[in-house]
Formats: sequence, structure tokens, C-alpha cells
Amino acid sequence: MIGVNQAFAGSYARARVQFLEAVAAGGLAVESHAHPLAGRDGETLAMDVARDGTMDAEKLLIVSSACHGVEGYCGSGVQVFALHDEEWRAQARSAGVAVLYVHALNPYGFSHLRRATHENVDLNRNFQDFSQPLPVNAGYREIAPLLLPDAWPPNADNQAAVQHYLATKGEAAWQAAISGGQYEFEGGLFFGGRAPTWSNRTLRGVLRAHGSAAQHVAWIDLHTGLGPSGMGERIYAGSNDAVAVARARAWWGGGGATPVTSIYDGSSSSALLTGLMWTAICDECPQAEYTGIALEYGTLPILQTLQALRAEHWLHQHPEAPVEQAAQIKADMLAAFYTDTDAWRGQIISQARQALFQAVQGLSS
Repeated sequence: MIGVNQAFAGSYARARVQFLEAVAAGGLAVESHAHPLAGRDGETLAMDVARDGTMDAEKLLIVSSACHGVEGYCGSGVQVFALHDEEWRAQARSAGVAVLYVHALNPYGFSHLRRATHENVDLNRNFQDFSQPLPVNAGYREIAPLLLPDAWPPNADNQAAVQHYLATKGEAAWQAAISGGQYEFEGGLFFGGRAPTWSNRTLRGVLRAHGSAAQHVAWIDLHTGLGPSGMGERIYAGSNDAVAVARARAWWGGGGATPVTSIYDGSSSSALLTGLMWTAICDECPQAEYTGIALEYGTLPILQTLQALRAEHWLHQHPEAPVEQAAQIKADMLAAFYTDTDAWRGQIISQARQALFQAVQGLSS
């Protein structure tokens, strides 16, 4: 076993080393898909994939991290701990479940403390049919002039305008307008892109290679930034289909102890989103029955998290910013998506471990 705190790393480079070491210690092979750019410290970036189980397994569990770059500080720790967890690995093997660990879906964002990819795209809004008209986010269009002012921190006029919006339309409307996904403002927040990103294309190849034999696929995608601190919300990640929702709730609901929420019925801390990554499994592995969740861990209050995102995005547009200011913005960004305390990390691992065992039981039912 590895200690809980030992599973988490202080940089992408270290997280990658720990993942590769855990894979090797577990007697598994790794396939590394090299990213075209270098990391913050010049390190190699990659989407690393390890499979614990046979290629012909009919039951497959995918565990993925860093869809939103900086959120990989949490997700990587979960994956590293799981790879060292012999009780967990034995449970999956005895149930005939192959486990596919996809480490750092967005390695660029992980390394550079960004949520977006190197194309400035929110990966979890990028899974669209780009040959068709893209969704229009009228709410984002309304507030776009406020989100990324010329100077940071925002001046008094900007702050007053934001406060007026919040007072008249509410926090939920602000969150939905910003985070729902938009395809109009290429330099903006939560931009879904105008073509599939490198991460999108690479992930699809991984899913085709590893999911072709599976008849039943479960997917736990690890996220942070929404909800109460340390609380792992199980957010249904699939089509708005009553049977599939019921199946996810039966698997992960814990008889009501660990409820599965949904963006479709308003029960989730997440807004209604577009271009979601889970659709790739349906595209690439249509033969498989799919059941998935995003395991979303809370950090800071939502308005504080959105403010950190605004600041980091402003910094991306203003690389000339003073070094001290840039460092503070990046520190605030990390704090918005990773709580650096023993207690928080302990909550992360215990809830992730529970969800992993629930997935195996669900796949075996």
C-alpha cells in the first residue's frame, strides 16, 4: 500500500512519475501518447494509459483524470492510490472487470495550472459534431464583456456590474452562463472549440483500442471545483435516458447514502452542459452498454472558484503581467481545484475507493 498523502503530487511532472511507477510496480504495461508541446518546466507531456485486466474482458471500468487540467492534482492521486491498492485490484480481477486508467486527459492544463487545453478549449465541452450548427449560449454572450476586463483585478465599474447581475439574476444564472459551454468567443472562458482537440482525438483512439471487446462499460471521470469542500458528488454522466439514469443510481447511489445527481433534473451542483466527453464512448464503442458518473469533489465556494478562473484566463491573455501577480493568480487557481490538506485528501481517497468498489459491483450485477 501507499499512504494517502504519498499518492498526491505537487506538480504534473511528479504526478506522472508516480503514476508510471505505480503502473510498473503493479506489473502493468503503459502506453504513452505524447503531447505536441512541453510542460511548464520543459517536461514531456503525455496522456498515459494503463490497463489492469485482459483485452478481451467483457466488463470494463474507465478511471480518468485531468479532463480539466489542474483538476488532475486530485484525480492523479486517486489513480496512483488505486494502483497500489491490492484489495481493490483483487476485487476487480475476481469480478472479471478490466480497469483502464487514463492519466492526464489534458496534460498541458495539468502542467500549466490551467483548466483549458493548449488550444484554450474546455475539453468537456469539445465533444460536438462540428459539421453541424453549434449551440448558442446567450447567457455567456450577455456577460462576455464583463468576464475578462482589460486590467486585473477588475475596476469598480466592472465589480458593480457583476454584483448587479448577481443581485438581479442570481448566482445559479451566473454559473450557468459562464460554465455551460460556449462556441462563439474563442478567447473566452469555457470555450468548446471549433474542431476536436488533441485530447479529444487521442482519447477516442484509446477508447476504440480498449473498448472494442467490452459489452458493459463503466466510467468514473474525476473532477474538482463544485460543491461543499471534500464532498464527492456523483454526477450522472450519460444520455437523458431514464433506464440509464436508474442504473447509475442503483450502482452508485448506496441506497440513498451516496446519491447520484443529474444535470437533467436540476439536482446537480453542475449547470446544464453541452459537448460532454462521455459521448465519445457511445461513438467509439456502440456495442457496449455504458454507465458513467463524474465524481466531483468540492473545494471553494462557486463564486470564488469562478473568480479564480476569470483571473487565470485573464493572465493567459496577458503574459506580460508582473511575476508576483502571475504567481498569486496561479496559486489561487490551484487552491480553487485542489485543497492541500491531509483531511481533504483523506476524504478524496475514501470516497473514490467506495465509488470504485460500487462500479465493480454494478458491472457484476
